[in-house]
Amino acid sequence: MNSMTKVLRIGVAVIWASGVWAFGGQERHTRLAASPAPQQTRNADLVAAWEKDSGRPALQRRNPRYQIEYGDVIELNFPFTSEFNQTVTVQPDGYISLIGAGDLHVEGQTTPELRDRLREVYGNILHDPVITVTLKEFEKPYFVAAGEVTKPGKYDLRGFTTATQAVAMAGGFNDQAKHSQVLLFRRASNNWVEVKKLNLKKLLQAENLSEDMALQPGDMLFVPKSTIGKIRRYLPTQAVSMYVNPAGL
Repeated sequence: MNSMTKVLRIGVAVIWASGVWAFGGQERHTRLAASPAPQQTRNADLVAAWEKDSGRPALQRRNPRYQIEYGDVIELNFPFTSEFNQTVTVQPDGYISLIGAGDLHVEGQTTPELRDRLREVYGNILHDPVITVTLKEFEKPYFVAAGEVTKPGKYDLRGFTTATQAVAMAGGFNDQAKHSQVLLFRRASNNWVEVKKLNLKKLLQAENLSEDMALQPGDMLFVPKSTIGKIRRYLPTQAVSMYVNPAGL
């Protein structure tokens, strides 16, 4: 692997890990990162720890609502009490500052959830408040293409896009691609990722794209250059780097 490929692979992994998904598990990550053990030992320890983890990801809804994130700009409108109209920005700690109601943590909430919470908060100073919540600026939907594609990186997800279309947007497969075992990583919860193995080679050869999987915001496609053995359907978030960057480079 040449130095440019290494840099691209590391960069894509960082983009995906720090994007809109904002995966959890920071405490566990910090603890593991401080360990002085060799890479192979750390990976073995990680696997052992995950095997003991009895937690399972909660299933996502088919059409999940957008969850508010750091940096989002939200407009709050009070039709009958306009003095409370305001536009707020979600701070790095996930809070917004409200007129007459102090600070409120909103990161991770949907707009309907935020509206209900605001009605509860402002219900202490207003009688049956009517509030509308509008997202003015927010993270645009995206996907990440990583591994053995011509142009790895982060791409806008505009409308209906399938896995083969996403690979095409990333310049197609390179000569080392194992395109019969493409991995699709999809967020299942804050700490878990669902993994699907896609045989895009078979789909393309059969010219039957009816089973070509549609991407969702935040998905990552990883195209390996070697055969991948059995893989569990759900992985802790930190495990993704073992496939995207297995040598710890």
